[in-house]
Amino acid sequence: MQILSYGTHSRALLKLGLPIVVGQLGIIVLSLADTLMVGRYGTDELAAASFVNNMFNLVIMFATGFSYGLTPIVGRLFGTRQFVAIGGQLKNGLFANLLMALLLSIGMGVLYFNLHLLGQPAELLPLMRPYYVTLLVSVVFVMLFNAFKQFADGITDTRTPMWILLGGNLLNIVGNWLLIYGNCGLPEMGLLGAGVATLLSRVLMVLCFAAYFFLAPRYRAYREGFMQSAINRKDFVAVNKLGMPVALQITMETASFSLTAVMVGWLGTLALATHQVMLTVGQLGFMLYYGMAAAVTVRVSNFHGSHDLPNLQRAATAGFRLIMGMAVCVAVVMFVFRNHFGLWFTGSAEVAAGVAALVIPFIAYQFGDGLQCTFSNALRGISEVKQMVYISFIAYVLISLPAAYVLAFVCKLGLTGIWWSFPLGLTTAGVLFWLNFRKKLRKMGASKPSK
Repeated sequence: MQILSYGTHSRALLKLGLPIVVGQLGIIVLSLADTLMVGRYGTDELAAASFVNNMFNLVIMFATGFSYGLTPIVGRLFGTRQFVAIGGQLKNGLFANLLMALLLSIGMGVLYFNLHLLGQPAELLPLMRPYYVTLLVSVVFVMLFNAFKQFADGITDTRTPMWILLGGNLLNIVGNWLLIYGNCGLPEMGLLGAGVATLLSRVLMVLCFAAYFFLAPRYRAYREGFMQSAINRKDFVAVNKLGMPVALQITMETASFSLTAVMVGWLGTLALATHQVMLTVGQLGFMLYYGMAAAVTVRVSNFHGSHDLPNLQRAATAGFRLIMGMAVCVAVVMFVFRNHFGLWFTGSAEVAAGVAALVIPFIAYQFGDGLQCTFSNALRGISEVKQMVYISFIAYVLISLPAAYVLAFVCKLGLTGIWWSFPLGLTTAGVLFWLNFRKKLRKMGASKPSK
């Protein structure tokens, strides 16, 4: 069994990962455009969008994590050329994601009727509610698209979801321009217009992916498996067994950011607007790292399926090196432009100054973020996901969230204190994921990493 060089693994990861990264960058551009357009429309609208987006970030990240359960299953089958079986797994994955979407929608529907109990500024509630409804309706389409995307990533077709994502994001931006401001004779809808544009783009992305799957010649073998198979308990349980721990892990990580929006709301509208701008910019690192880490999952799962442990180990190490290089680049860009980012989103000098003050804690958590992205996805690639839930609970629930409250309100550091809690949680998670991955490899009989 040939042991490939780190350079070979790096090139393979870049070939797989760059289309995913480009798709993730498209999501960042969309988020930036949303924030820019809404921020230019009004500070109240920006603050309302900040709170609602942070609430739905938990749902979207849970949905994304749940769909990730499909990737290692598809990756292992692809590694052993079982194409028909992959089609059956996709059918069960779509069904599992549909059911989960309905459950999440019910939960978020209950929260909708209790928004007034969360201590947010009363003047923002009339803006929050209609925007909230449009995002609620779109949840099911997010999860169906995710299932198709993870199937495509698992068979190393990362370009198709990239192009569909970019097309959907472009449509969303155009929809924002038309509906937020009322251009081309359409009604001026403000923040609600941004929600409607998002909903329409998510519906069309699912329709495009479904059409491509059922019509593209390259998917013929998978399509045959899809049509011949039935939804069955074994495959359905397999997707849930892998997807649920990953969903919980990613949700707890996201919660360390999103649930702090409630605390930020206690600091006022200005703090919420600043928090939203910084989160939008901060997505740059996370999306880049997770895009490349998704390629790590695919490579690791392929080698796991063929029981090639030395190359599995090297693929994870090569991925970590690439992601750390990305982290350095992100940190440098953020530091150089720290005094400019805020002004790109809003004319408020107070918001711009607040954004500049948060850059240092942002830079501080890049290493931990890259570390946890790499090895949580490496663990996912070998289907070792149960321990990830416990690690995430320790890092994000027991460390990061309490630290945010203590630093912000007990130590009176305000919004800056909340942001200093993020390096604590992310670095703890990253170290524990790395140690857990090494432990699993030793049990699998892997050799020590080459230097």
